[in-house]
Amino acid sequence: MSLPAQSATEACVAAKQHGAAAAPLTVAQALSQALSAGLDRLDAQLLLSHHMQQPRTWLIAHDDAALTSAVAQDFSAGCQRRAEGEPLAYLLGEQEFHGLRLRVSRDVLVPRPDTETLVDWALDLLPGLRAAAPRVLDLGTGSGAIALAVAHRHPAARVTATDLSPAALQVARSNADLLGLVLDWACGAWWQALPAAARFDLVLANPPYIAADDPHLPALRHEPLLALSPGGDGLSALQQIIAGAPAHLTAGGWLLMEHGWDQAAPVAAALRQAGFTQVTCRQDLAGRSRCSGGQRATQP
Repeated sequence: MSLPAQSATEACVAAKQHGAAAAPLTVAQALSQALSAGLDRLDAQLLLSHHMQQPRTWLIAHDDAALTSAVAQDFSAGCQRRAEGEPLAYLLGEQEFHGLRLRVSRDVLVPRPDTETLVDWALDLLPGLRAAAPRVLDLGTGSGAIALAVAHRHPAARVTATDLSPAALQVARSNADLLGLVLDWACGAWWQALPAAARFDLVLANPPYIAADDPHLPALRHEPLLALSPGGDGLSALQQIIAGAPAHLTAGGWLLMEHGWDQAAPVAAALRQAGFTQVTCRQDLAGRSRCSGGQRATQP
């Protein structure tokens, strides 16, 4: 954002005062004040579109339309929250992921475009698996983004999703209901959420992996820390998943995980140590090593 926090707050307060004044605020004026508050133009348009319940194209064509006092005040409050770093997805209550529109709240991590790399890899592998109805597991599902994208794009898959947070599972379930997708759900920490005898053909995970001293972590303060960082060097959740995976994978089954851009080497080493073969890595949209995975040996 281009302006300091003080300027952003002052501009948002001004917008609220204007909204309460006799002369109604127009779309153009509201957007101008949002830009003065340091908001990106697209963010401001999407936020105003949300509060006016009109498409963004309507705002562009009706920049002289007047805001009601309630909309002006709600928009002003949203501008201030966005200027303070709160993700736009929380303000809108939704986020698009892999072509799906998902509900999100502060109980779940905002789905990132880079995580679509993990889904694309899973969709590449699924047709080649031995099972006609492959059993897929998403560990730490959050909003359900990964699990729902796989279930939507590969309807033959039998998808199970877990999360330690009951509140997160509630968000994921609501998304499944809205999309008309049927999944199995389990609450618990990683493999502890599942019966000992549970076996899957493909396991996916986007666990917390940010190191406790990562300088970028404070900027993510609005999102649940549980979903961002396991503490320490950021590798503990990835290591727990790798260690428990062989006991829950079918012969020839795959484990795919998202991780930090600088964690590919230790994750690959842990996969090989656990007996995985075909260990490889995929890059995200910026060309950084983002996902690693391996196949459980077909023979014990």
